[in-house]
Amino acid sequence: MKSANIFMPDPAPLTIGVLVLDQCNTLSLAAVLDPMRAANRRADRELFRWRLMTPAGDPVSLTSGIPVPGPALAEAPELDALFVVAGFFLEEQSTPPLLAAVRRVSGRVRTVAGVDGGPWVLARAGLLDGHKATTHWEDLEAFAQRFSEVEVLRDRYVIDGRVVTTGGASPALDMMLHLLRARHGEALAMRVASAFIYDPVHGSDAPQSLASPARLRARAPKVAEAIRLMEAHLDEPPGTARIAAMVGLSPRTLETRFRTALGTTPGAFFLNLRLAEARRLALDTSQPVAQISLATGFGSQAAFARAFKLAHGMSVSALRRRQRGL
Repeated sequence: MKSANIFMPDPAPLTIGVLVLDQCNTLSLAAVLDPMRAANRRADRELFRWRLMTPAGDPVSLTSGIPVPGPALAEAPELDALFVVAGFFLEEQSTPPLLAAVRRVSGRVRTVAGVDGGPWVLARAGLLDGHKATTHWEDLEAFAQRFSEVEVLRDRYVIDGRVVTTGGASPALDMMLHLLRARHGEALAMRVASAFIYDPVHGSDAPQSLASPARLRARAPKVAEAIRLMEAHLDEPPGTARIAAMVGLSPRTLETRFRTALGTTPGAFFLNLRLAEARRLALDTSQPVAQISLATGFGSQAAFARAFKLAHGMSVSALRRRQRGL
C-alpha cells in the first residue's frame, strides 16, 4: 500500500478513480469532478486525472436521469485515490462483489473517500472501522446505530488518516478545495473557488445543519441557534418556552424574531421540520409507521397520522405506494 494520504504538498499529478453508483446526486458528482477540471485550467497544466467507474461496467443513472458510463471497478487502473459517490438504494447496490472490489482497490491507493451516500458503502466494506467519519445529516443517527465501530461526527467532512468522508455536495466541494489548498497552495484554491463564485466559509468540522445556513446565522443568530436545538431534538421536541430559555430569550421575543426572519412561528417551524423528516423516513427507509412517529416526536400514532396527512396530503402507506408506482 502506498504511504501517506493525498492531502499533502505535492506538485505531482493525481489520478483519482471515481466510483459512481446508480441514483447518486448530480451535484455531489460535480462537486468532486469540477474542482479538478477547474484546477487544471487555472494552473494551465494537468494536476488531476480522473477515471469514472461503475459497479459492474454498465452505465448508471444519476437522480437527474443523466447516464454515466464507465468500466467496472474491478477493472480499475493504477490510482492514487478512490472516491465513492453514492446516493439512494445503497442497501441493494452494496452487493458482496462490489464491496469486495472496493476493498481490493482501496488496498492499492493512498486515500479512499466516500461522498454523500459513499460513506455507507465504505462502512459496509469495513473500511471505516476504527475511524472517525461522517455522512449526510439525514442519515447520521441511522449510520451511527448501524456501524458501531465508526466514530460518527456531524462535521461537514472528515479526514482521518487515509480515509475521507463528506456529508453531501457542498461539503464535498469544501473538501476538494481543501485538497487543492493542501497540495498546491491557497492561491490556486481561491482561484478555483472564485471560478464557481463560491465563498468557502466552512471548515471541515463545521456542523451539518438541516435548516440554518450561514446567511441565517449571520442575520438572526438566535433563530439559527434555536433551529439547531430543534434539529437535535426531533424525537423529543421541547416546547417554545423551553427553546427560548435555552437560547436566552423570552418566548415572545423568540416568536418575534422567527416571524421577522422566516415569516412563521417557532412552533410551526418545528412541526414542519419534524414532518419533513417523517416524509424522508417514509420514502428513504422501510421503518414502520410507529417507529417514524417516535423518531419525529409524536407520542400518539393517531396524532402523527393526522399531522402527516394534513402536511403531505396522504398517509405514509399511500406515499410509499405512490413511490413504488402502485
